[in-house]
Amino acid sequence: MTASPEPPNSKGCRKMTTTKKSSGRRFGARGKLRRRVAGLLALGVALIGAGAVYAVFVPKAQTAQAQGDPAQMRLGEQVYNNTCITCHGANLQGVQNRGPSLIGVGDAAVYFQTSTGRMPMVRQEAQAARKPPMLSPEEIDAVGAYIQAHGGGPERPAQTGAALQGSDPARGGELFRLNCASCHNFTGRGGALSAGKYAPNLDPASEDQIYTAMLSGPQNMPKFSDRQLTPNEKKDIIAYIKSVSNGNNNPGGDSLGGFGPASEGVIAWIVGIGALIGVTLWIGSRA
Repeated sequence: MTASPEPPNSKGCRKMTTTKKSSGRRFGARGKLRRRVAGLLALGVALIGAGAVYAVFVPKAQTAQAQGDPAQMRLGEQVYNNTCITCHGANLQGVQNRGPSLIGVGDAAVYFQTSTGRMPMVRQEAQAARKPPMLSPEEIDAVGAYIQAHGGGPERPAQTGAALQGSDPARGGELFRLNCASCHNFTGRGGALSAGKYAPNLDPASEDQIYTAMLSGPQNMPKFSDRQLTPNEKKDIIAYIKSVSNGNNNPGGDSLGGFGPASEGVIAWIVGIGALIGVTLWIGSRA
């Protein structure tokens, strides 16, 4: 048998097929390389995005990094070790059944508690009572700066004294009645609470003490952040409290001790009952 002759252009077809295959391999290799590069780029973008989101939304650590005046810090540490460490621990972590942690309470809480004499406490009781402060103003500033530097938290306002009184005591009265009167009475004279606790009389409190109390929320009192009560609203509340405590603002006329409707109701009841008894006796005598 004789071999059949190759059809025309068969060699050219084999060359074209081989060329197509080699070109396909080159394009396939390039496609794989592009896909790998694209995957690496996508992974890099995802990692950068995750890092950016973490940096924006993760809260900062409570411990402050910056240190204040070294001399003040040394004095603050000395005062803390002498008066606070027994109940609050060497690292501000608190001691069980003695005192809470001071991490995050801030300079505002330290100022309120020490300037009102509530801390250091003489003994464990339901509520720390106001008494003459044991620490000097310099020591209060020093221990506040020490705790602020090591634990962070709300700081005292830059303004002090009368500068913390707002310009609208009428609005302050409305805010006080909404947020404070249920415990402190509507004129700030205080009242009894449960379990041996009480809301104190606000007359002796200074502007700084009232402001830092709203920031730190001592004992049963809630904290009022700047989102709940703006700084100007806090100042208006202070203006109202001071207008009532100094006698310049007596809602309803005579303050009658500042206890509000309770004292007025008692007096009205006594006068009314007396008048009723008198009228009854007069009618009986005429009969």
